[in-house]
Amino acid sequence: MLNRISVTFEGDHVLVMTGGDKDYEFLEQLWPKVARVCEKHQCFNVLGIANTNTPVEAVEAYDLPRIFRDNNIDHRYRIAWVEENPEGVDIIDLMASILSNRDLPGRRFKSVEDAREWLLGASGN
Repeated sequence: MLNRISVTFEGDHVLVMTGGDKDYEFLEQLWPKVARVCEKHQCFNVLGIANTNTPVEAVEAYDLPRIFRDNNIDHRYRIAWVEENPEGVDIIDLMASILSNRDLPGRRFKSVEDAREWLLGASGN
């Protein structure tokens, strides 16, 4: 299973770039990296841009709240996510719903511009 993860501090947000095949192991690699960079820079605005070949299974998405809790990803965070592959959008929507139902951060956007505006725009809504 091939995938890539890049997590960088960009001054006013943390940029997460992912691609390839996704599974539970991928989630357990990704979110600790994101949390470490956010904590190091005390910046909790996260812009994720993904191009997924194979998305995680729906059953794996239900464990995302535990992964967030284990990595102290909480109300301090604002997570805006863009999935560039239409085949991966449904699972991202499911994850966003699961997180929202547990008062955890995470929203999906159709474009990087929309995500960036929500994440860094003056309104913050």
